[in-house]
Amino acid sequence: MFLDGFTPYRAEDAEKYNTFRWWRGLTFGDILDKAADIYPDKEAFVDRKSRLTFSQARAKTNRLAISLIKLGIRPLDRVLVQLPNWNEFIYAYFALQKIGAIAVLLIDRYRQYEINHLFKLTEATSWIVPENFWKTDYLPIIDDVLKDSPRVKHVILVRGGDHEPFLNLEKLIEDGELSEDNIAKLAERRPDPMQVAHMGPTGGTTGLPKVVPRTHNDLLCGSEYAARAWEMDIQDTCLLAGPIGHDLTFTKGLLGSILTFGKSVLLDSTDPEIICRTIEREKVTAVVWVPTLAKRLVYFKGLNDFELSSLKKMHCGGGASLPDLIKDVREKVGCTYFNGFGATEGQTTITRSNDDLETVYKTVGRPTCPYDTYKVVDRNGKELPPNTPGELLIKGPGVFTGYYKAPEENEKAFDKDGFFRTGDVAKIDDAGYVTLTGRIKEMINRGGESISAIEIEKLISDHPDVAIVAVIPMPDPEMGERVCAYIQPKPGAELSFQKTVSFLKDRKASVLQLPERIEFIDAMPFTKAEKVDKMSLKEDIKQKIGIS
Repeated sequence: MFLDGFTPYRAEDAEKYNTFRWWRGLTFGDILDKAADIYPDKEAFVDRKSRLTFSQARAKTNRLAISLIKLGIRPLDRVLVQLPNWNEFIYAYFALQKIGAIAVLLIDRYRQYEINHLFKLTEATSWIVPENFWKTDYLPIIDDVLKDSPRVKHVILVRGGDHEPFLNLEKLIEDGELSEDNIAKLAERRPDPMQVAHMGPTGGTTGLPKVVPRTHNDLLCGSEYAARAWEMDIQDTCLLAGPIGHDLTFTKGLLGSILTFGKSVLLDSTDPEIICRTIEREKVTAVVWVPTLAKRLVYFKGLNDFELSSLKKMHCGGGASLPDLIKDVREKVGCTYFNGFGATEGQTTITRSNDDLETVYKTVGRPTCPYDTYKVVDRNGKELPPNTPGELLIKGPGVFTGYYKAPEENEKAFDKDGFFRTGDVAKIDDAGYVTLTGRIKEMINRGGESISAIEIEKLISDHPDVAIVAVIPMPDPEMGERVCAYIQPKPGAELSFQKTVSFLKDRKASVLQLPERIEFIDAMPFTKAEKVDKMSLKEDIKQKIGIS
């Protein structure tokens, strides 16, 4: 019995993925158990408060799972998990997986607006949330949410006190008795790997998030191949500084570390000094995050005050990795830069350690799962030859099959053969390497000419005085849209419209790639997922030009 609102894999596809063992038939609970069985005493999870081996993490997870069963959480019940990068995330997530419930991951910065939407959409029965995190007191937020979502049965506070009627995660762990009878009950609740295990809200910058359901089979498949592609192994200590509820940190970092028996260091701060101190103290070898955080590290004034020689590799995704950043990471930190591309829906590509610099600069690598199919099509859905830009479509054992409870959206998002339309404009070369040239929705339509915002961003970013750039469409009564660039100059730099355009002309940019308006700003706005907030920039330019 599949979850209502979930689009199952086509029977012929599921049979193929199972027959060829691309799906391994493991659950999330299985992978934690496997790590604890093979390396029980290996330190696995470190945060600011605790250090745990695989076996210690499993024991706490099992105790919590037993308490959740007694609480009445049933198979396929949805539970919102909104936690910072704390070890409690491990117990909460994997306890739900052990009893067949579905974890709905929320980044810690979601507030009432998004949380209420996700409660209504997923019909979640419970919510695991901190009492406090840094300056945020979640108790007023919880009270507000419960007014609009009165059907919520359980709120489980983490690192909290006694606040009736809320429950306490630490107390639930303490009360979970690891008796033979309870362990047997836990084993009976092991879910079918074909079932939905995980729901990830899309981190888009427009509108309310959609929800991406993932099964044990497909999400573990994609995560394992991604870990192999950027060479994670048992010797790695991987720093997780981006939000653990974000797909990049969760799949490429945490799951990758567990699947390869490495160590995860969960850090609940993105302050560059704290990051440097953590890398130095924990002898971090790998880090996975967005380019924004990579920039904070390499341009941190105190970078040379820390011993960071342990750091061997950096995987960046979730935004454009520009050549200057890649070059600076290699020169200032001395580690291999893996340029990646991915999304909650399952697309995952990455450069490899033996790729030449031009490949790392210009592409986002090749697919990590060799059994996923990537193709580029024209507006009529016809597949295009290599090195020809078009819309990127994907399908395979590591790719999702449809948004949750969104039949109309899914009609548009998938073609007749079950390929997901990513909305990305890309080209694939003869060796399978993917170059992103824009987003279908971010293409600027100037008088019928389609202009890639990403290509212009790449050109402007080459200017030595540019720190961050975002190119957006500006409404225009005559042309429909014109090109507008928002630029955050580097400290002390003096940029102007004329200087920027002259630079682009010197780089042989076409007339279509020259911004018709430039806004210079002190600080670029970012979304909660640490991506440039182009929606707010679009609203800003509308106000500036007097369009409501």
